[in-house]
Amino acid sequence: MEVTYTRKGDYLFPNLTISGEPAQYGKYGMLRRTFLKENKKNWYQSMLLTGKLDRHLQEIDRAADAQMEQISAQMALQEGVDEKLKAADPMAWVQRMNNIRSRAEETVLRELVYS
Repeated sequence: MEVTYTRKGDYLFPNLTISGEPAQYGKYGMLRRTFLKENKKNWYQSMLLTGKLDRHLQEIDRAADAQMEQISAQMALQEGVDEKLKAADPMAWVQRMNNIRSRAEETVLRELVYS
């Protein structure tokens, strides 16, 4: 992507346009955006100006969602949290699934979002 400039007086202003519709990304994409904006400012600005930021955030969001599903399923299988438990003791099932989701989310945040 080549950037063109318009001269106004002694200054050159970049001719920046927004192409297409706004990118759609979820929770993890937004968390990644905030992390980059606050902690990796140069990288954030570079990706923003070259038009790569939205694609990066979408990739992170998709990867984080997939990893959440995979880790949650593996943990539930290892810990015996299944439909039998759900039918026998729904509150215990909810408690254990919430615990599993929390641990899986910690892993995803550490490995993908805040790295």
